[in-house]
Amino acid sequence: MSTIQTVRYRHFGWDIAADLHLPENFDASGTYPAIVSTHPIGSCKEQTAGNVYAKALADAGFVVLVHDASFQGESGGEPRNIEDPSIRVADIRFAVDYLQALPYVDAQRIGAIGVCGGGAYTVHAAITDYRLKAVTSITGVNYGRLIREGFAQFQPRQMAANIADMRTGYAQSQPGSTDAADLLPPSVEAAKVAGMTDIDVLEATEYYKTERGQTSNGKTSQLMSFTGATMGWDAFTNAEVLLTQPLMVVIGNKPGGFGAYQDGWEIYSRAASEQKEIVVVEGYSHYDLYDKAESVAEALAKVIPFFREHL
Repeated sequence: MSTIQTVRYRHFGWDIAADLHLPENFDASGTYPAIVSTHPIGSCKEQTAGNVYAKALADAGFVVLVHDASFQGESGGEPRNIEDPSIRVADIRFAVDYLQALPYVDAQRIGAIGVCGGGAYTVHAAITDYRLKAVTSITGVNYGRLIREGFAQFQPRQMAANIADMRTGYAQSQPGSTDAADLLPPSVEAAKVAGMTDIDVLEATEYYKTERGQTSNGKTSQLMSFTGATMGWDAFTNAEVLLTQPLMVVIGNKPGGFGAYQDGWEIYSRAASEQKEIVVVEGYSHYDLYDKAESVAEALAKVIPFFREHL
């Protein structure tokens, strides 16, 4: 079985907390391929990116670093609960820096995997960071698109104006004030009472708000006044020109409102990668691919050989 070491390293002016998953019979005098694993929006290193995908990849012989995003989980940064795509992508670059400095990691054999928003952040990082030699997106969601469409109810200019007003209020308020909003209803039952029917919303709530996936560091809240940068961000910008690394995209074929199905096909079609594959896991949804044994097993049956071939 793989083992976990808790590590910390610097990202500009704050610390990043991460779990380093090491293969069974790890030998510090050896040399290993390594993978950066990036968690979803509103998640943390102890959830799917760590306890499912990082663990499985470490069991398969890789060194895997799964970090808490800046301003989230056990990582540093104030104010808390900021979700900024440019910072999330920078987190991945700093994770690569950390791995490249480890004497037992082959600096030329580093890949990346991400889940949900972390999948699209991983793709975006690879577009301009060629230290990443192979990339996998698990039910990846382009957060910029989701903000402009689903979160803004297809009125992005109005949402941008609302965020500007919130930022003004934050700047003029007393220190410590916050407008952090929970992105999910408190329970599946409450969601249904409110008339919510989207499979992604209901299944996200079931994952994050019950013992199935809930952890103390996994906050589904976000400081909305700091979301303005997301409005103009797109995970796949220049993918048809610059994304050349081997790419694997994994999606379920039961689409929901968060849009992983459409985003998966979009990045698969746009990527300049000569070696690319899309894996459609039949009969499963976005959140099935977080931790459900059957769907995860189907994904890993493709993902592990992919990384073994390209790292």
